[in-house]
Amino acid sequence: MAGWDVRRAMARAGQIDRAVRDMEDDNDHDDDGVDVTGPVVHWRGPAPFHFVRVLGEEASFLRSVAPAVTYGWGMVPVAASVRGTAFTTSLIPKDGGYLVPLKDAVRAAEGLGVDDVVTVRLRIRR
Repeated sequence: MAGWDVRRAMARAGQIDRAVRDMEDDNDHDDDGVDVTGPVVHWRGPAPFHFVRVLGEEASFLRSVAPAVTYGWGMVPVAASVRGTAFTTSLIPKDGGYLVPLKDAVRAAEGLGVDDVVTVRLRIRR
């Protein structure tokens, strides 16, 4: 049984490497990641959150690599940066695209509010 787990982990690591290599080779996505630009949106739930939506080509690309890196529910782990602030998070699949959660610390550091248009640099984490 343990041998099967090792083979499965090695196969998954190979899938991740291929997905990241494909991301780096794609002309639309340079070796530093994928840029997503959009307004900051607010979700008012039991715990309010702020997001940037990922749509179009960027969402299609992320969907193509998601099976190799997701850890459940389609979540895609990423390293992200907004202007000079770097952070880690996971993209949330929503309505054919993804949501990039913006942590309060990131929004405060960069002075971001609802409807501010921001560019988020995303890099798939392994």
